[in-house]
Amino acid sequence: MTETTVATRRVRHVPRAGDAERKNAAAALQRALDRRDNGGETGH
Repeated sequence: MTETTVATRRVRHVPRAGDAERKNAAAALQRALDRRDNGGETGH
C-alpha cells in the first residue's frame, strides 16, 4: 500500500457551562482544596 491516510481528529465541542454551573464548580473545587489544606473535615 503506497497510499498514506491522514487521520483527522474530530474535536467535539462541549457547550460552555452556564454562569451558575461555573460558580458551583468553582465552589466545589474550593471546598475540596480547603479540605485538603485543613487535613480533612475535622481540621487536625
